[in-house]
Amino acid sequence: MNTSTGKSAIQVIERMTGLLDILATHPDPMMLKDIARLSGLHPSTAHRILNDLVGKRLIDRDESGAYMLGLRLLELGNIVKGRLNVRTIASEYMAALYRTTYQTINLSVRQGDEIVYVERTYSELSGMQVVRAIGGHVPLHLTSTGKLFLSVDAPDAVRAYAKRTGLKGNTRNSITDLAKLERELSQVRTTGYARDNEELELGVRCIAAGIFDDTGSLIAGLSISAPAERLRDEWIADLTGAARRISAALGFKLGQPK
Repeated sequence: MNTSTGKSAIQVIERMTGLLDILATHPDPMMLKDIARLSGLHPSTAHRILNDLVGKRLIDRDESGAYMLGLRLLELGNIVKGRLNVRTIASEYMAALYRTTYQTINLSVRQGDEIVYVERTYSELSGMQVVRAIGGHVPLHLTSTGKLFLSVDAPDAVRAYAKRTGLKGNTRNSITDLAKLERELSQVRTTGYARDNEELELGVRCIAAGIFDDTGSLIAGLSISAPAERLRDEWIADLTGAARRISAALGFKLGQPK
């Protein structure tokens, strides 16, 4: 990257964050001239950056032309808060589930068309062929947790996902047909848990249950991954019970609409 271009990009980011900090320290909407004065920027420069932030919904502008922090920041903050809270709260239940199964326990969240692993409890002796690192990401339709998230999407959203991704497979067991995926998602909605039958990796099977927050939104999936021959259906009750307890700790009430 060109050095001057890099410095320019960093300068823009610093100016953007500086303007956000100024708005954050003032409870009332602020006019351009006041923001420019406090930031030390020329009014035209401040105006240009503020308008870019308005376009991204990071800043709002009222009818008088005054600026304030935007709702997008609240949305992003709630996402971060939810992920941090669920990771902290889930750790105790993940450890207990591991002591019951002695298999890999995963905590994953959705990011676009993929799931991302945010926490894991496992043993080097579990016999897993592949232990995916925290931060690793894989397509939704290839994983048990990913199917949980697809199961709460509207039918047209699932079709759009299939069109975007092409439902590319990873193994001979991967679901690459939309009709078959839709049948699988219907079963997930009925049972309340999802399976991965060696669809991501041959020799590895998974089961997952959803974690819900105080608004009833699915925010994460708790899953057990094990060598195909070791995964036991008796663990489903332990898994779903742990997911329910994590959800309750996050404020979700049993029977609450999802």
